[in-house]
Amino acid sequence: MMRALAIGGFLVGLALFGLVEWLARREGSRIPTLGEVCAYVMRYEVGPVPVGRIGLFGFWWWVGWHFLAR
Repeated sequence: MMRALAIGGFLVGLALFGLVEWLARREGSRIPTLGEVCAYVMRYEVGPVPVGRIGLFGFWWWVGWHFLAR
């Protein structure tokens, strides 16, 4: 029961993500696309330290560790 609920939650989240991305790609939309958000995050620095790149790398490491490692 709980496993099905978790899978359903992830599927709803994925569908919402797809909907927001689709809305962002419409003509004249003010919603940023995933690529624009990633580019903004990658540019963020605190002094000489690329905090945005480190954070994005850490996020992908976390995703891989939790969902892809077995």
